[in-house]
Amino acid sequence: MSQADRHLGRLDMFSEYVPNLELFIRMHVAKEATLSSKIENTVTEIEEAILPEEEIKEERRNDWKEVNNYIDALWNSIQSLETLPFSARLLKDAHRTLMTGVRGEHKTPGEFRTSQNWIGGSNPGNARFVPPTHETVPELISDMERFAHNDDLHLPPLIKIGIMHYQFETIHPFLDGNGRIGRLMVPLYLVSTGILKQPVLYLSDYLERNRGEYYDRLTRVREENAIDEWLHFFLDGITETARSGVETFNRILKFKNEWETKIQTWKPYANTGSLLFNRLFKMVYTNASMVAEAPEFPCRRPIS
Repeated sequence: MSQADRHLGRLDMFSEYVPNLELFIRMHVAKEATLSSKIENTVTEIEEAILPEEEIKEERRNDWKEVNNYIDALWNSIQSLETLPFSARLLKDAHRTLMTGVRGEHKTPGEFRTSQNWIGGSNPGNARFVPPTHETVPELISDMERFAHNDDLHLPPLIKIGIMHYQFETIHPFLDGNGRIGRLMVPLYLVSTGILKQPVLYLSDYLERNRGEYYDRLTRVREENAIDEWLHFFLDGITETARSGVETFNRILKFKNEWETKIQTWKPYANTGSLLFNRLFKMVYTNASMVAEAPEFPCRRPIS
C-alpha cells in the first residue's frame, strides 16, 4: 500500500504540469473505454474511438457507441462530483449514460435489477457465479454506500475502494454493464475523496492484461474469504498503473518540449507551425479543413 500511495501521489503531482490536462484526460478516458469494453468483448481501437460517428463503418458503430458511452459516463460523473457525493445515485446516472442506445439498452438503464442475473452458463443452475437475489440489492448497495462514507473505520482510501470494487462486482446490481461501472468506480472514488485532483488513474489496462487472475482473485474472496490476496492484486494494479501514468506524463512533456524547439527552426513557418502544434494539444483529431477554419490561424485560406 505504501508503494501504491507513493506512485499515486507522484501521478497526482504530475497532473498539475501537463499541458492541457483536459485533453490528456479525454484521451486517457478514450483508452480506458476501449480497454474496459474489450474486457466485455467489445472491440473498438482508440483510433476509432476519437473519430466522429459518421466516419465509422456501419458494422462497427455499435461497438463505437458503447465505447463513447463509457467516455461520456465517466466524464459526466466527474463533472457531477462537483455537486453530488460518491453514491448509488452517481453510479445509476453513470449506468444510464453507459447503456443508452446500445446493446442492453432494454435492461433497465440507470436502475438496479429486479430479477436474478448470473455469470456464465445458461441458467443459475449451471452458472459460474450467481449474485445475490434482486430483493437484497438495494440494502447491499446502501451498505456499500455507508461503508464508503464511514470515517470511523479509519481505513486507508485505497483499501476501501479495493473492498468496494470487490463488493460491487459481487452484488452485480445491474442487469448489464456491471464490470464497466465497477471499474469506473475507482477513479470516481479517488477524486471524490481528494486522493486525486483529476481522474488520471484507470485500471482497465492492468485488469485486461491480467484478466484470468482478476476473475480468480474475486472468486477466491467469495469462496475462501481470501480478501488479502485480492487487495494485494488490487494495490499492485494501482502501483503499476500510477507508475505508467507518470511515465506517460514524462513522455508528453518531453515530446512537447522537443517539438516546440524543433518548430522554431522552421523559418518562415515557425509561428504557423506552433499554432498548429498547440491546436493538436487541444484537439487530437483534426484535418486540413478543420485547420483552415480554425480561428487561431490569421491567414486562413479556403481549401480547394
